[in-house]
Amino acid sequence: MALNFPAGAAISGLLLIALLSTSASAHNITRILSNNPDFSFFNSLLTSTDLAAEINSRRTITVLAVSNDAVGAITGFSPDVQRRILSVHVILDYFDLDKLQNLNKHSTILTTLFQASGVAEDLAGFLNVTKFGDGRIVFGSAAPGAGVDADLVGSVAARPYNISVLQVSSVIIPPGIASVGDKSPPPAAANAPVSAKVNETAPSKAPSPAADSPVTEAAAPAPATDVPADAPAPADAPAADAPADAPEAESPAADSPKGEADEDANSGGERVVIGAGLGVIVGAVLLASL
Repeated sequence: MALNFPAGAAISGLLLIALLSTSASAHNITRILSNNPDFSFFNSLLTSTDLAAEINSRRTITVLAVSNDAVGAITGFSPDVQRRILSVHVILDYFDLDKLQNLNKHSTILTTLFQASGVAEDLAGFLNVTKFGDGRIVFGSAAPGAGVDADLVGSVAARPYNISVLQVSSVIIPPGIASVGDKSPPPAAANAPVSAKVNETAPSKAPSPAADSPVTEAAAPAPATDVPADAPAPADAPAADAPADAPEAESPAADSPKGEADEDANSGGERVVIGAGLGVIVGAVLLASL
């Protein structure tokens, strides 16, 4: 004989099952930490930065809590930077004491909520957990230059495999996390490279090559003030030197006056002789007529 259940009863049963499964997996980090007053300041920071709601929305999570006497390193930062630092303390996986003790590797890289934010640079969104031979377990940022110095103190709460709250000895602050997403340098840093660049290029651009170049100084002609006013131009210099170096025989101008003087002297002598002869002949004729 078949049993007929009303449709409303079936729907109510499904809703009850869904409600029970949701309540079984749900967790509240604020309520967990409120049971221990040593984490009251850490708990209030999770609430003020809205990280508590995001932690509660995750199905599987591990929170590295810091006690009131060690959380003071966060207080000097802005709320936005505080959120970044606190999100580094939220691991996107479940790790309790047993799971950490059974790690096969000496060091393991873990993904944090800061990496899921999309603004983490380099390895700032990852944690490095190291297990030493003496059983000591230490957490630290996986970013270059960061130290691994936040010791695991113990377990605060665990609900396998949804949420685990572990206490660490100090705040984990990745290098450069305070300036993540800020691409503009501070005013002093922004002006320094510009000034340095100007100073580097000034010597090559400021002087005029014609004024400062040793080569152009050597090739430039001598200043006009150093040359006498009546000095001949460079093009006339060879003509001025030609008479001193030219052979004497090649200078017709120098021999011309001397030749003409000799010719005139010879002509005058011949005229004197002819005149004297004529005078003798005329005198002889006159004597004969007497």
